[in-house]
Amino acid sequence: MSRPDDGASKGGPAAVPAGLVTAVVDLVDTGPVLLGAYTIAELTAVDAIVDFLEARPAQEAIAEAVRSLAARQLLVAGTEDGQVQVRGDLGIAVALQQRARVVLDARATGTVPGEPWRILMLPQPEPISLVIRIDALGVHELGLYQTPDAIDRLTSWLPAGDLADRADENPDDLVAAAERSALVTVTRYTAQGSAEVAGTSTDLVLARRDGALHAFGRGDSVDLEEPRTSRDGHPALVRRRLHADSVRETIASMLE
Repeated sequence: MSRPDDGASKGGPAAVPAGLVTAVVDLVDTGPVLLGAYTIAELTAVDAIVDFLEARPAQEAIAEAVRSLAARQLLVAGTEDGQVQVRGDLGIAVALQQRARVVLDARATGTVPGEPWRILMLPQPEPISLVIRIDALGVHELGLYQTPDAIDRLTSWLPAGDLADRADENPDDLVAAAERSALVTVTRYTAQGSAEVAGTSTDLVLARRDGALHAFGRGDSVDLEEPRTSRDGHPALVRRRLHADSVRETIASMLE
């Protein structure tokens, strides 16, 4: 993959070699494909998932990441017009990220050492998804999965339990006291030139307390019970129905 060498992840879209996507889809059909683990600075250096990072790394960290990627032959000099080549598994991830028009961003509380606190899922037009698992150290583990498998894995990581009956407790208080909770946001993007512009988004909040699973959405979303707003005028959490009473089916419907 190639991008302009401007030194700090502001290049245009990576060029996707002919046949790459077909080859990748065929490979993922045989099973999950792990693409390695990278730091925030390394991903920023090649313009990968920068729209979804918590904060931009310092320029010194990005410069060191460029040297590290170059030493591993993942970033090499390209053409005379200032392009550099992003190679290997990281190049595949960059190309697929730039093709995605829907992003699922899931963040959980109550996680334990060894599991991620945040998962990004970028479905492709083909039935595969790029999945990024982010741990407490900021290591980003990239992998490719068939989309149904990716949804299954995501669901197994989210809070689970028997669906709770309607409760009168304030949703914010219930989520704060939960044993495990998660915020799942699905955002749709459009492309304007080389820029990706965020469009509509949908939230799902899950909270497990005393073994019971509670589901909430924002007050301005559809399919909610009693839509309302908070005192500051922002959409408030309101109890929502799960599609087919299933977290998995709700996630799948949000991605459609």
